[in-house]
Amino acid sequence: MPDIKHFDPDTALEAVVRLFWRQGVATTGIQDVVTATGLNRSSLYATFGGKQELYLAALRRYQEQWSRPAFRGLAGDGRGLPAVAEFFDALIEVRCSGEHARWGCLVSNAQAGAENGDPEVRAFLHRHHEELRDALYAALVKAEAQGQLAADTEPGATAELLALLAYGVNLRSRTGAHAGSLRETVTAALRSLSSRTAG
Repeated sequence: MPDIKHFDPDTALEAVVRLFWRQGVATTGIQDVVTATGLNRSSLYATFGGKQELYLAALRRYQEQWSRPAFRGLAGDGRGLPAVAEFFDALIEVRCSGEHARWGCLVSNAQAGAENGDPEVRAFLHRHHEELRDALYAALVKAEAQGQLAADTEPGATAELLALLAYGVNLRSRTGAHAGSLRETVTAALRSLSSRTAG
């Protein structure tokens, strides 16, 4: 007789994402996962595998729910620099206020944590970075076409720079940086890229 799951794996995974996101991987044990999901260990292992497999599943879910919608919105926005500014403003808003304030970003937390020593996690982080960079690049190409960028601003290198700025916002917000301070930094960075005749 086939094994019938008496729980929703999707709901369980959502609880795991929140757990890893809020308190990190290193300090989260399987018993914490059991408590957060209400499942026993055998059900967890049978559905997701061990802690590392569970963490990778959480990273992928976070990417689909949080990262990719923001990246797609940015890449598809035709306004150029105003779209980049709005992207960062929304990032700071979610990092510094509301339900997930001071949790940082699950992906950026992995960039800074020991968990990135795992080859599968490292490969995931590399792909995620490429998606972030490519979205920023798309917006900067539109900005360049509209004459919004300073003459010596190269979209490819600048997209890498802004991706690093996004990681910085995520990590600094987790350690208590104020939204106003983060916005001032982002504003200064974008101002340095902007053509004096733009706007």
